[in-house]
Amino acid sequence: MSQFVDEAVVVFESGQGGNGSASFHREKHVPRGGPNGADGGRGGNVVLVADRGARTLLDFKLKPHYKAPNGTNAQQNKAGKDGEDLVLRVPVGTLVTEVGDEVPFADLATDGARAVVARGGRGGRGNLHFTNSVRQAPTFAEQGAPSERVEAKLELKLLADVGLIGLPNAGKSTLIAACSASKAKIGAYPFTTITPNLGVVRVDGETFVMADMPGLIEGASEGAGLGHQFLRHVERTRVLIHVVDLFPIDGSDPWENYRTVESELAKFSQALADRPRIVALNKADLGSAEMVESARLPFECLECPVLVVSGATSQGLDPLMYSALAALKQVEAEPPTVVLRPAMTRERDASWAVAQTSEGEFEVTGERIERLVAMTNLSNREAIRMLHRKLERIGVVNALREEGATDGDSVRIGEFVFTFLDW
Repeated sequence: MSQFVDEAVVVFESGQGGNGSASFHREKHVPRGGPNGADGGRGGNVVLVADRGARTLLDFKLKPHYKAPNGTNAQQNKAGKDGEDLVLRVPVGTLVTEVGDEVPFADLATDGARAVVARGGRGGRGNLHFTNSVRQAPTFAEQGAPSERVEAKLELKLLADVGLIGLPNAGKSTLIAACSASKAKIGAYPFTTITPNLGVVRVDGETFVMADMPGLIEGASEGAGLGHQFLRHVERTRVLIHVVDLFPIDGSDPWENYRTVESELAKFSQALADRPRIVALNKADLGSAEMVESARLPFECLECPVLVVSGATSQGLDPLMYSALAALKQVEAEPPTVVLRPAMTRERDASWAVAQTSEGEFEVTGERIERLVAMTNLSNREAIRMLHRKLERIGVVNALREEGATDGDSVRIGEFVFTFLDW
């Protein structure tokens, strides 16, 4: 059963880091100044921010590729500028999953939540950083780290402003079908709806999205029936319409049915229980005016709006939709609650592997190793020697030996091919 109602597959690419500089201090009467090469600028991150003003992922479907600016190269002893972060706004409730993975690495469930989906490449270090007791005048600097390219699936959990809640068979599907263009499955038996149905409601030129939720039963807060799935969906809505069957076919009391649902909401989350509420006393067409009035009396004690409606005959639906729109506007007028939490980030894979691809040819794979090579100035002999020492410390050179690599064999790492020399 799908829990999502909107999705888009998007390619996010961070900025590449700027190259460091290999330069030396030059000053009159100082013929042999030391190294003073500056660092390159960091590439821009791609950051997703949950914004309650965003409603759909349509923009990402229309434009499926985003690239953050690169950092600039250092100029002698002047550091390069960092690339600006590319900040993209998504609806609250967006899940972010890397294509190929099953578990989301970010759930932007609250307004202001942030996720760094592609980290900018680190700026390359200038030659000043590579001095030591033996190498006092390095002639090389570090290249900027490559950009990250991430193909991510954005999924929006329940794109709805108003949620219809109530017991099974309370008439929620009939109600949403009458108020919107929804083609909800309707039947005269409980649990007709097992996934949320969505409908767009238009009121005086303004629109909002309404969702018909699966019916809630007693014990839902402990997971009974579709309880936890239902309650997670309800958390995504901003206004609730509690649909109550005025004349249940099992002869139960409408007021007690109302209290059962409200009790389950409160047990699951007090914030959910405090959500703006409208009560819709449904199926008024099944009884006389006197019967409707008698069933309505217990609800007079409620402080929220209580309206008598009929999804089958459309009685009272216009006032109900006007009330829902007014409640939505009141919620939107409230200042947003900004959640101050660390930005979520995608874990980098530090693993690597060595394999023989054919006679005399080997390949080293792994994001960490490929980034290390990409940041090396391969036109400088000193830099290549330092790369060899790093690969030896990590264990790559020994792994190549164990695979059978000997002097003169070819080793591919990313886009580069090296000749193996067992120094």
